[in-house]
Amino acid sequence: MVEALKGQGFGVLTEINIQSIMKEKLRLDYRPYLILGTCNPDFANKALSTEPTIGLMLPCNVILRQNSENSVEVAAIDPIASMSAVDNHNLDLIATEVQEKLKRVIDSL
Repeated sequence: MVEALKGQGFGVLTEINIQSIMKEKLRLDYRPYLILGTCNPDFANKALSTEPTIGLMLPCNVILRQNSENSVEVAAIDPIASMSAVDNHNLDLIATEVQEKLKRVIDSL
């Protein structure tokens, strides 16, 4: 997964292990579930230069969640939907490009 993200210019800034957190904090058993906070520095720079408050929508989260013994769901935030919360149409092209890159990552798995 990390290599697929790197191939599209993304790095992983954060990794949140939900399974571990739920076990530690609530003593609940969860299937494996990771949230990866990913960032493509070039697009982050473009977005922040266009709209300084867009940092509220960064990084782009990607999840890896075990559904069953043999099934893992991989999903990513939709940057078009996320960035549309900020009323700045100059972000539209950036969001579309990021969405395409995240889709390529998921399709490559």
